[in-house]
Amino acid sequence: MKISGKEIAEKIYAKLKKRVGELNKKNIIPHLVVFLVGENPASVAYVALKQKKGEEIGARVTLLDYPTTVTTDELLDKLNKLNDDSAVHGILIQRPLPDQINVEKLEMSTNPEKDIDGFHPNSPYTLPLPLAVVRILEEIYFKFEAQNPKSETNLNNQNTNDENALSFENYNSDIVSSFDIRNSDFFSWLKSQKIIILGKGPTGGGPIMDYLKKLDVPFTLIDSKTVNPDEIMRHADIIAGAVGRENIITPEKIKKGVILVGVGILRGEDGKLKGDYDVEKIKDIAGYYTPTPGGVGPVNVAKLMENLITAAEKQS
Repeated sequence: MKISGKEIAEKIYAKLKKRVGELNKKNIIPHLVVFLVGENPASVAYVALKQKKGEEIGARVTLLDYPTTVTTDELLDKLNKLNDDSAVHGILIQRPLPDQINVEKLEMSTNPEKDIDGFHPNSPYTLPLPLAVVRILEEIYFKFEAQNPKSETNLNNQNTNDENALSFENYNSDIVSSFDIRNSDFFSWLKSQKIIILGKGPTGGGPIMDYLKKLDVPFTLIDSKTVNPDEIMRHADIIAGAVGRENIITPEKIKKGVILVGVGILRGEDGKLKGDYDVEKIKDIAGYYTPTPGGVGPVNVAKLMENLITAAEKQS
């Protein structure tokens, strides 16, 4: 069963538009400034989506485009000015960055109240990516529960051909917020799952691991040093693929009914954006899966915008 990140994101945006409307009454326009260095295809795609969605909900997104030859000091000079600009509510430094850039220095120099990506240790915000992954898992869990309130069958063993039972049109339950997550049945279910994270990069698997640790949700990491990774993967209930390499997850490596969340993204030889698994190959095996593109990415951006609106509200 394909899980549309675009549809989940639209639910989030509908609520954000109302909050932006309240800010507008105070003559406040939420303003995000994005630093983009170079032309990494995935970064360019994400930034373009951030600009588009920001404008749709009534926020302002300013892009600062720099060549790969830019220095840390040049970025810091602009960053310091934005830190003091009361009209700017959020600052985002798009990863990855060239090797000559001191990423940690930029992170530590960002005003924590404007660090809506959550990299500064004193930032009040959680990185949007893990929030997006958990939001997608919430959607899967509550969609199933809404249609099967008395079912004791494991969610991962459902007949995934029942399109009507799990359609977005028939799903009207509200998803719990991350603030309330520990008091939910969803949280109990999440802790009971065998969760695998593929990859531990700073913009993928790493933040997801950090967030799950914060929530005290157990998981297993598979990286280049893992012994018998395929055997471990075959027993997973949930797999978050965050490698960014084609065919890392293949049919013979997963069990029937597994939940696949595609975080990793790359541009294939055909010029199209792809993920760690081929949807056509796994769609009849996985219980639920996110496509690439159109899966995690849209929800990630929506959660970023949610952080931006919260920052604007706090700073106002």
